Amino acid sequence: MSQDDRNLTWHEGLINRADRNRFNGHKSGVVWMTGYSASGKSTLAHAMDKTLFESRVRVYVLDGDNVRHGLNRDLGFTAEARTENLRRVSEVAKLFCDAGIVVFTAFISPYRSDRDLARQTIGADDFHEVYVKCPIEVCESRDPKGIYKKVRAGKIAHFTGISDPYEEPLNPDVVLDTDRFSPEECVQQLTDYLRKKELIHRD
Repeated sequence: MSQDDRNLTWHEGLINRADRNRFNGHKSGVVWMTGYSASGKSTLAHAMDKTLFESRVRVYVLDGDNVRHGLNRDLGFTAEARTENLRRVSEVAKLFCDAGIVVFTAFISPYRSDRDLARQTIGADDFHEVYVKCPIEVCESRDPKGIYKKVRAGKIAHFTGISDPYEEPLNPDVVLDTDRFSPEECVQQLTDYLRKKELIHRD
């Protein structure tokens, strides 16, 4: 059924995004963090959340596990389910962006086509792709949730980097090498980028 068949009309509010950004004193946008499980996506997203919040930036984190506890609890981990997972997340992130918020998404998002769809949904100017880069061996050695151990024991199927592929970003806006740099150094690198893009108050 098409949108026209359902008689849907987008209702414009009296306060628009430009008004909210002006009120906040910074631009809104979506910082899309992609990388292997245990590469450091959630750690860095929440560190940035704290850093930006303390700088009076309106910010929020959409974390992969948290979203699957509620909004996407009905989805599995097949390629099709991953696509739908990220489609929903993209739509939510777009709403956050329209509300004047800097939103961080921490999802493996292994397929370029899904990340491209997210960029298209959110808008290229508002989509900031951050590759949280870390060799799979290092991620497996970290294994904070014990997931890799379960994968090796055959308890988890469709796992990125082991039984399913990960397609590296071709032209990410930022690359954070978490096996080479500390979390603090990565936070500083990302902070510098966001300040240039005016998603953080200028000093």
